[in-house]
Formats: sequence, C-alpha cells, structure tokens
Amino acid sequence: MDSRQDVRREVQEFLTTRRARLTPDQVGLPTTGTRRVPGLRRSEVASLAGLSVEYYARLERGHVAGASAAVLESLAEALRLDETERTHLLDLARAADGIPTSGRSRRRTPGRAVSRPSLRWALEAITDGVAFVRDSHQDLLATNELGRAFYSPVIGDSGRTPNLARFQFLDPASRDFYPDWDLFARMCVGIMRTEAGRDPHDRALQDLVGELSTRSETFRRLWADHDVRTHGTGTKRFHHPVVGELTLAYEELAITAEPGLALIVYTAEPGSESARNLRLLASWAAPAARTGDPSHPTA
Repeated sequence: MDSRQDVRREVQEFLTTRRARLTPDQVGLPTTGTRRVPGLRRSEVASLAGLSVEYYARLERGHVAGASAAVLESLAEALRLDETERTHLLDLARAADGIPTSGRSRRRTPGRAVSRPSLRWALEAITDGVAFVRDSHQDLLATNELGRAFYSPVIGDSGRTPNLARFQFLDPASRDFYPDWDLFARMCVGIMRTEAGRDPHDRALQDLVGELSTRSETFRRLWADHDVRTHGTGTKRFHHPVVGELTLAYEELAITAEPGLALIVYTAEPGSESARNLRLLASWAAPAARTGDPSHPTA
C-alpha cells in the first residue's frame, strides 16, 4: 500500500467482511424484514456499538483516523472480533493515524540477523525437533539440521530464499507435503493479512501479495476474505517424501532482538510414530550433512 487511501480501503473491506459474517441471531437481535445482503445491517452494528448510523458508516468507509480507543473497542465488541482481529483493527487505525507497525520498530536486514553466530548456535542446539526462523514475508531464513531435511521440498535447489507462501500456493508438491492443504492455505493467508495490518507500507510484502494474487486464484480468493490469525501454538500434519506421515506440535517464539522474526519449533509426542519418523529423518539427514554431499538438501 502506498497511501492512507489504501489503508482506508483495507479498513472498509475488513469491517464489511466482519459485518457480513454475523447474523441477527448471533448477536441477540430480532430478524425483521427482507435482507438483500448477508450479515448485519449497518444500523444494527451501529446500535450494538453505541454509535450513530452516520458515524459507523463513516468508519466503515475507512475513515478511522482519529477514532478513540473506546470507539474501536466498542466496534470490536459489536462485531464479535477475536483478539487477533481486534489487534488487526487497532493496527489499521494506527496506520490511518500515521503511527506505523503497532509502535514496533522493524529491522530491514533479516539476513544479518540470521547470520549472527549465537542465533545459529541456538538453532543447531535443537536436535530432536525441527527449528527454523521465519520473517513477516514467510521467508524461511534459517533452519537447524533437522529443519533442512524436513523442509527439503520447500528449500529445493533454486538458490532463491525459500518462501513458505510461494511453496504453499505455487508449488504442486505442497499438496503432498501438507495433507490438510486447505487448512494450511487459510492459515498462511491469515498470518500474512495480520502482518500487512501491522505494517501496511511494507513494500516487499505488497509485492509478494501481488505476485501470489496474480498467479493463484485460491490465494486471491482467501486474501479477499480479510481473515487474520496468529501462529502461536497447535498441531499440524505433514507427509514427508522420505519418512511419510508426521503429526507435529508447534510453538512460535518471538526473537526479541529482531522484531519481525520468529523462531518456530516442531516437535513430536514422545514415543509416537511421528517421533520415530522424526528420528529416522534425522538419521537420514546426518551422514550427507557431515560429508557435504551437494545433492543432499542438508549439505
């Protein structure tokens, strides 16, 4: 995005899609009259938020600059926003006010960050799980040894920085690697939407969104939904071409010294089939990594 007009459009589309997903029954309102469009009417949202219809209509047109925290909180309550969505709305409002990135400073040299020896030592110290550093553009910046073997379908041999979003939407191999491909696709877009709200003027992220929107109809459709989410914690299923099925728990950890970067660790439940397969993958990866076999993804 290049201007506050772009931010206003983001606000307009976000609020419109949030309003459209609610029904009167969900918010305790009677259903009256014929509804030409899905969701709540503007007047209903205004009533729930304690705002005039005219003021809410102005907010929904994207004019949130100067809106008070109390107004935004009332609007979030009326639209039943979850915590990630509330934060996204606040981020967009700050951007409209000219306050970037939720008050966070962003490093623009992630390459230097991941080349820092202490960070790489920390990654390699994690030997029983997949560990990697990801930036706000979904670039896979660094991995431990097991991570390089795990993400071999993503890393490939193109020489380009591996990007999880490009792999998800542009590489047919992702359909095999992610058994729950549709779920992963929604998660990926939701995380990218959240990042776009935090820094609406991030040119690299805009370019990536433009590329994926042009090349993937699925990405374009999901992006238009304006759903947002954070990664956090959970469980995911994978199908690795070497060891087969893996069900892994994940934890995302913020790298305090490098705002915008995250350390993510995948581990398997002890004693499970996935734990055995993860150990098998580590055994497969280790010999070639030690000998420097250039044909091996961990070399």
